[in-house]
Amino acid sequence: MSASVRLAVVGATGAVGKVMLSILGEREFPASEIVPFASERSAGRLIDGVGEVMPLRDDTIDGFDIAIFSAGGGTSREWAPRFAAAGAIVVDNSSAWRMDPQVPLVVSEVNPRALAQIGRGIVANPNCTTMAIMPPLKALHDAFVLREFVATSFQAAGGAGQKGMDELAAQIPVLHAARERLVDDGASLIAGIEHRVHAAPLAFNVIPWLGSPAGDGYTDEELKLVNESRKILDIPDLAVSPTCVRVPVMVGHSVELRATFEREPDLDEAIAALEAFPNVVVDPVPTPARYAGRDEIAVGRLRRDLFDPHSLNLFVIGDNLRKGAALNAVQIAEILVEQRIVVARAAAAGH
Repeated sequence: MSASVRLAVVGATGAVGKVMLSILGEREFPASEIVPFASERSAGRLIDGVGEVMPLRDDTIDGFDIAIFSAGGGTSREWAPRFAAAGAIVVDNSSAWRMDPQVPLVVSEVNPRALAQIGRGIVANPNCTTMAIMPPLKALHDAFVLREFVATSFQAAGGAGQKGMDELAAQIPVLHAARERLVDDGASLIAGIEHRVHAAPLAFNVIPWLGSPAGDGYTDEELKLVNESRKILDIPDLAVSPTCVRVPVMVGHSVELRATFEREPDLDEAIAALEAFPNVVVDPVPTPARYAGRDEIAVGRLRRDLFDPHSLNLFVIGDNLRKGAALNAVQIAEILVEQRIVVARAAAAGH
């Protein structure tokens, strides 16, 4: 990449923002300057190797080519259009813009061509769970033509950010000290455990509820799997049956998939398609701990369905802070530079 751009990172002090800054350094992103932004209370802090944290104000956002956001939907809805109006292309990690028809929803290995149409000057990152399953499903879709899938997620505490991990960590020693009661008196024991981030105490537990009610017994987190998968894969009638579960893991979302195809899949051909797809690895028994801090999406337990010859079962794992959020945003920014989309936008805007 020969171009050099001025880059803003909005939400730089959060869990994902910190990983973004690290990945930008690791990958030697061609930036003339990287400027961290955060809330007013974080403004003025110094980030080693990056610089002073800036507040979001109209007089601080001019002159950027790309702005990567990981600061929540409210901040994105307010400030992404302002950065775009000031000439930047925004890569947003929140849910604010994902389903806007003028905003491409992109997984870098799956549908980079969507970046040719950036109507609002904004590109959206998908939800971290959707992100994990898109590369393997795209590989298998290209081979056999995907028609539907059932997804049961096992989502890490880190999916709720630093506060989600902190809440889990605080609960573990309390419950561990009284662990014998978990055998036959769990209800009364967890009744006294404080929880604000997750729907119930998460330590030594699983919680089959993430997000907010979205009708018919589903949550908005589950409907993201439906709507985002259809948009990214460009399969408007894709049938998706989702269930999202929070598990006591710090980092790494896991998803069990039962995927059904138009063409009867051959197992050897399926493995070959997965192994050939960028940043996908086949691992017989992948675990979240094994793939924490790694860029790859791991696929394991690949097997034919017992009753439907057109279906495969597979287990997918991705680090929700890296590929699920930060890495994909940086990869999108890299494509914007490599394909000179940033330059073309700046020229069209007269910057």
